[in-house]
Amino acid sequence: MVRRRGRSSLGCLLLLLIIAVALYFGVNFGEAYWRFYEYRDAMRQEVRFAAQIPDDKMKLHLSALADSLGLPEEAHDITIDRTRTDISVSAQYGEQVQLWLFTRTIHFEPHAEGRL
Repeated sequence: MVRRRGRSSLGCLLLLLIIAVALYFGVNFGEAYWRFYEYRDAMRQEVRFAAQIPDDKMKLHLSALADSLGLPEEAHDITIDRTRTDISVSAQYGEQVQLWLFTRTIHFEPHAEGRL
Protein backbone atom coordinates (compact mmCIF):
# COMPACT_ATOMS: atom_id res chain seq x y z
CA MET A 1 0.00 0.00 0.00
CA VAL A 2 1.36 3.43 -1.02
CA ARG A 3 0.75 6.33 1.30
CA ARG A 4 0.37 9.78 -0.21
CA ARG A 5 1.55 12.86 1.49
CA GLY A 6 -0.94 15.74 1.85
CA ARG A 7 1.47 18.41 0.72
CA SER A 8 0.91 17.94 -2.98
CA SER A 9 -2.84 18.53 -2.84
CA LEU A 10 -2.36 21.59 -0.63
CA GLY A 11 0.21 22.95 -3.08
CA CYS A 12 -2.24 22.45 -5.92
CA LEU A 13 -4.97 24.23 -3.96
CA LEU A 14 -2.64 27.14 -3.24
CA LEU A 15 -1.70 27.38 -6.91
CA LEU A 16 -5.37 27.42 -7.92
CA LEU A 17 -6.06 30.15 -5.36
CA ILE A 18 -3.21 32.28 -6.74
CA ILE A 19 -4.47 31.81 -10.29
CA ALA A 20 -8.02 32.75 -9.26
CA VAL A 21 -6.82 35.94 -7.54
CA ALA A 22 -4.67 36.87 -10.55
CA LEU A 23 -7.63 36.36 -12.90
CA TYR A 24 -9.94 38.40 -10.66
CA PHE A 25 -7.62 41.41 -10.66
CA GLY A 26 -6.42 40.84 -14.22
CA VAL A 27 -9.93 41.08 -15.65
CA ASN A 28 -10.37 44.61 -14.30
CA PHE A 29 -7.04 45.76 -15.72
CA GLY A 30 -7.63 43.82 -18.93
CA GLU A 31 -10.96 45.55 -19.60
CA ALA A 32 -9.39 49.00 -19.19
CA TYR A 33 -6.54 48.16 -21.55
CA TRP A 34 -8.94 46.55 -24.05
CA ARG A 35 -10.96 49.79 -24.23
CA PHE A 36 -7.72 51.76 -24.67
CA TYR A 37 -6.64 49.54 -27.60
CA GLU A 38 -10.07 49.83 -29.25
CA TYR A 39 -9.99 53.61 -28.91
CA ARG A 40 -6.43 53.84 -30.26
CA ASP A 41 -7.35 51.55 -33.16
CA ALA A 42 -10.26 53.83 -34.04
CA MET A 43 -7.88 56.80 -34.00
CA ARG A 44 -5.58 54.97 -36.40
CA GLN A 45 -8.54 54.23 -38.66
CA GLU A 46 -9.55 57.89 -38.69
CA VAL A 47 -5.97 58.91 -39.52
CA ARG A 48 -5.91 56.44 -42.40
CA PHE A 49 -8.87 58.23 -44.03
CA ALA A 50 -8.06 61.74 -42.77
CA ALA A 51 -7.59 63.19 -46.26
CA GLN A 52 -11.33 62.77 -46.93
CA ILE A 53 -12.68 63.53 -43.43
CA PRO A 54 -12.73 67.00 -41.83
CA ASP A 55 -11.48 67.42 -38.26
CA ASP A 56 -14.91 68.06 -36.73
CA LYS A 57 -16.28 64.78 -38.15
CA MET A 58 -13.25 62.89 -36.86
CA LYS A 59 -13.82 64.34 -33.40
CA LEU A 60 -17.50 63.44 -33.59
CA HIS A 61 -16.74 59.81 -34.55
CA LEU A 62 -14.12 59.39 -31.85
CA SER A 63 -16.25 61.08 -29.22
CA ALA A 64 -19.16 58.77 -30.03
CA LEU A 65 -16.86 55.76 -29.75
CA ALA A 66 -15.49 56.97 -26.41
CA ASP A 67 -19.06 57.27 -25.19
CA SER A 68 -20.01 53.79 -26.39
CA LEU A 69 -16.88 52.29 -24.78
CA GLY A 70 -17.78 53.94 -21.49
CA LEU A 71 -14.60 56.00 -21.32
CA PRO A 72 -14.41 59.01 -18.95
CA GLU A 73 -15.35 62.48 -20.15
CA GLU A 74 -11.66 63.39 -20.51
CA ALA A 75 -11.42 60.97 -23.44
CA HIS A 76 -13.85 63.16 -25.39
CA ASP A 77 -11.26 65.98 -25.43
CA ILE A 78 -9.56 65.01 -28.68
CA THR A 79 -6.64 66.97 -30.14
CA ILE A 80 -6.12 66.95 -33.90
CA ASP A 81 -3.00 68.55 -35.37
CA ARG A 82 -3.04 68.72 -39.16
CA THR A 83 -0.40 70.09 -41.50
CA ARG A 84 -0.33 69.92 -45.28
CA THR A 85 1.41 66.53 -45.18
CA ASP A 86 0.80 65.01 -41.73
CA ILE A 87 -1.92 64.50 -39.15
CA SER A 88 -1.81 63.62 -35.47
CA VAL A 89 -4.77 62.61 -33.28
CA SER A 90 -4.49 62.21 -29.52
CA ALA A 91 -6.37 62.24 -26.24
CA GLN A 92 -5.58 61.75 -22.55
CA TYR A 93 -7.71 60.20 -19.86
CA GLY A 94 -7.51 58.29 -16.62
CA GLU A 95 -9.56 55.22 -15.86
CA GLN A 96 -10.18 53.95 -12.35
CA VAL A 97 -9.77 50.23 -11.75
CA GLN A 98 -11.46 48.83 -8.67
CA LEU A 99 -9.39 46.35 -6.75
CA TRP A 100 -10.39 44.47 -3.66
CA LEU A 101 -9.35 47.02 -1.04
CA PHE A 102 -8.42 50.06 -3.09
CA THR A 103 -8.91 51.87 -6.37
CA ARG A 104 -6.11 52.58 -8.81
CA THR A 105 -6.17 55.15 -11.61
CA ILE A 106 -4.46 54.18 -14.86
CA HIS A 107 -3.53 57.02 -17.22
CA PHE A 108 -3.88 56.42 -20.95
CA GLU A 109 -2.69 58.53 -23.86
CA PRO A 110 -4.00 57.06 -27.12
CA HIS A 111 -2.26 58.56 -30.12
CA ALA A 112 -2.21 58.04 -33.87
CA GLU A 113 -0.36 59.84 -36.61
CA GLY A 114 0.10 59.49 -40.31
CA ARG A 115 0.65 61.13 -43.65
CA LEU A 116 -2.08 62.79 -45.65
